[in-house]
This record gives sequence, C-alpha cells and structure tokens, in this order.
Amino acid sequence: MDTPQTITDSSSNASFEELAIPLLPALLRHAHWLTQNEAEAEDLAQETLSKALRAFSSFTPGTNFKAWIFRILRNTFLTSRTGITAMRTTFLEDHEGLEESAVATGSTPEETLIQLADAATVQEALRQLPPANRDCLLLCDVEELKYKEIAAILDVPVGTVMSRIARARAALRAHLKPHFGGRQ
Repeated sequence: MDTPQTITDSSSNASFEELAIPLLPALLRHAHWLTQNEAEAEDLAQETLSKALRAFSSFTPGTNFKAWIFRILRNTFLTSRTGITAMRTTFLEDHEGLEESAVATGSTPEETLIQLADAATVQEALRQLPPANRDCLLLCDVEELKYKEIAAILDVPVGTVMSRIARARAALRAHLKPHFGGRQ
C-alpha cells in the first residue's frame, strides 16, 4: 500500500527525488491506464516528472506530494495526449513474468489463459466507463488515494468524487455480472 507522501515540519527539506522515486510505479501504472499503451505511459510519466521537477519550488510543504504529482500527470495527459486510445491485441509474450508466475503457482496453460481473459474482461469494463468515473475509481481503488486527494487532483468537489466512484462501481458490477456470475 502506497502511503501519502506529505512533507512535515521534520522533513521539509526532502528532495524531489526522495518524494518522487517511491511513486514511480504508481505514476507509471496510472499513466498506462490513461494511455492504454506502455510506451506512451512511459513518455507521459517522464514528462510528468520533468514538469514536476521544474515546478517543485511551487510545491507547498505540508501538503500531499502524491496528490500534487498525480494532478500534474493528469493535466499533462489532458493537454498533450487527449484522444489517445488504441485497442491492441494482447499477446502472451507481452505479459512479463507470466510464464514464471504460472510455474510458481502450478497453473496450467488453460488456467493462465482464463486468468488473462478475466483480466482483459475487467480492463474492457474499465475502458467502457466514462473517463471521469474511471479516473476517480482508479485513483481511489488502485492508487489508494483519499476522496479529498482525488478531489484536489481532479479539481472537483469531494461529493462529485464520491458519486463518480459509486457510479463507476455500479457500472462495473453490472458489466461484469454476466461474465463472472457467482465468481465475483
């Protein structure tokens, strides 16, 4: 679980690197959800880090660094990458560590394919959500940000965040119920 990166009085001299490096996996993960492309996600994360480094002097000590940098990520995506969506074929070779994981868990190739199909079904259900609802849900459930932090990132009221998350979860349940039935 990622913990919020907040500068306190005792660590007000924390460097950009000390705050940003632990967030790299979360930034890349969220960038990938936004772009749906690994190379684009890496570019977006790199551009975000570059902008955040240049603007680090404007970061307010005592506030949440994770929320601050995620807002930069979102704004960078919206201004320079709006409209980038590509549906791509999923190849087993694209899933790093899948083979080792299957061996370690004792999964058969059929079980591995079912797991991939289930993951693809969930990802497709997420893609079908309205972008505003999907962003809220991913920031809450994947990045484990608080409603207040999400509201700050998206520049919307907390109540809007709560309703978007509720609508997104309901839509996901409705979409996934026929696929998973009793397996949810």
